[in-house]
Amino acid sequence: MIFCVEDDSSIRELIVYTLRNTGFKAEGFSDGAELFSALSQQTPELILLDIMLPGMDGIEVLKKIKSSKGTRDIPVIMLTAKGTEYDKVIGLDNGADDYMTKPFGMMELISRIKAVLRRVQPKTGNGQITCGDITLNAEKHLVTADGKPVQLTLKEFEVLRYLMENRGNVLSRDLLLERIWGYDFDGETRTLDVHLRTLRQKLGESGQIIETIRGVGYLIKEF
Repeated sequence: MIFCVEDDSSIRELIVYTLRNTGFKAEGFSDGAELFSALSQQTPELILLDIMLPGMDGIEVLKKIKSSKGTRDIPVIMLTAKGTEYDKVIGLDNGADDYMTKPFGMMELISRIKAVLRRVQPKTGNGQITCGDITLNAEKHLVTADGKPVQLTLKEFEVLRYLMENRGNVLSRDLLLERIWGYDFDGETRTLDVHLRTLRQKLGESGQIIETIRGVGYLIKEF
């Protein structure tokens, strides 16, 4: 089930129609209040969330989703007419998993949704990885730094895991965007840089093991 929160009824109906005709179950809502009422009854696989909503705007809705234990792991794709870097960064900093600027094609939207859903599918056999005092358990989706649990967004977790799995190798921004986001980001490496910044902040002093290789990408050294 995918929830779409969009106050423009024509856009909302088109998105829901497209989702249902490409094999998804979908429901549409006009504002945050309707969304949270539905979330109290059902947990969707993903939420499509417009920023410009009446009453509580999309960023506030996103913050509320990500601050609740029951909903924080639901992936969210922001849908908005705003396209500035600032608006993208605000959404990503608050836990959004992707960001699409209107107008966009329905097939591109479906592609983005499938890419996000692939990333949240449970992965087995990956075990536990330790680098320095950071331990990541992929099966349980747990991260600890210096023995303390660290709450990460889905993409922060995936970026850290990929860096840890490939420790000792410098990973380019383009490679990380392709592997973690699942499609070509057309050079929007700022998206990755934002996630690395918040990841380091959440890891505290332990985050120093993630090194920036200027002009190339990122590295976790072998231990």
